[in-house]
Amino acid sequence: MALGNFLKENPDIKILIFAGKGGLGKTTCSAAISYYLASKGKKVLCFSTDPQASLSDIFEIDAFGKGIIEVARNLFLMEIDADKKIKEYQEEIKKKIIQMYLLDKIPEEIENYIDSAAAEPAMYESATYDAMVDVVSKGEFDYYIFDMPPFGHGVRMISMAEILNLWIDKISETMKEAAKYEEIIARMRGEKVKENEVIKELNYIKTRINSFTNLITNRKTTAFFMVITPEKLSIDDTEKAIKMFKELKMDLSGIIVNQVYPKELLNKNIPELLKNRINAQSEYLKEIKSKFGNKVIAIIPMFEKEPKGLKMLESVSQYLAEQDYHLKVFNEL
Repeated sequence: MALGNFLKENPDIKILIFAGKGGLGKTTCSAAISYYLASKGKKVLCFSTDPQASLSDIFEIDAFGKGIIEVARNLFLMEIDADKKIKEYQEEIKKKIIQMYLLDKIPEEIENYIDSAAAEPAMYESATYDAMVDVVSKGEFDYYIFDMPPFGHGVRMISMAEILNLWIDKISETMKEAAKYEEIIARMRGEKVKENEVIKELNYIKTRINSFTNLITNRKTTAFFMVITPEKLSIDDTEKAIKMFKELKMDLSGIIVNQVYPKELLNKNIPELLKNRINAQSEYLKEIKSKFGNKVIAIIPMFEKEPKGLKMLESVSQYLAEQDYHLKVFNEL
């Protein structure tokens, strides 16, 4: 069943997430299905958090950090600048500390601590969650297509949300203990007890993280797809990813096999190296069919040139969304 049919049979699905290791084609798939749905009259947002600005490269425009921009009729693109968003977080936290404690400036040791937090991987994920929740909560689009950054399989985000929640709980607990002493001093002086803005902000962040988790794990509205290639390492990684999905009580909606050399090339005058490559892929495709056959919803062939621009995306979308090319390939094995 091609991806187009999958969406017809699951009309409540509005969020499509493409994950996988870097270089396997998840950005191409995200862009292609976005183009396909937009061509069918659906208003689509294709969203990327990849700092390499891969979507800009595929659509041949500069969209990085520029908000939501329209690239074709019904097709919108957004590439967030996570580093910029993290910096905005930091400045907001500093501002609230200054206001709460009536300081002229942030103490150097506290400022250094806040600045160093930007290097923590969790900050990048937090910025990603926030931006994703923002765009979906506004409800301006029919479909949201997320091209996730190449950190493992994207599944890591779910477990990271739990870690972030624990981290925020610990920080909040420590700050509440300190706030007790501040309240005692304030009452002794006859002053009004101030609301702890930092704790308030941490609770807000926790709410956003939980909103993201609920969003991404909702089986009714969200579909998760893995993009793989016919190679041993990719197959092994996919097995690990499927195991992680089960542990997190999530469903993998489908697998897309990308960069497959057409077997017809063996009948042509091609270099021996390419023949060996095609034969090796055939063996790996047999393994993919055996292990994940019922999950494979599309096989995308290797194109003569890199899929960039709307015309090439249209070609990719036919294999991804409409043609049952994967059945043809599997039948020929």
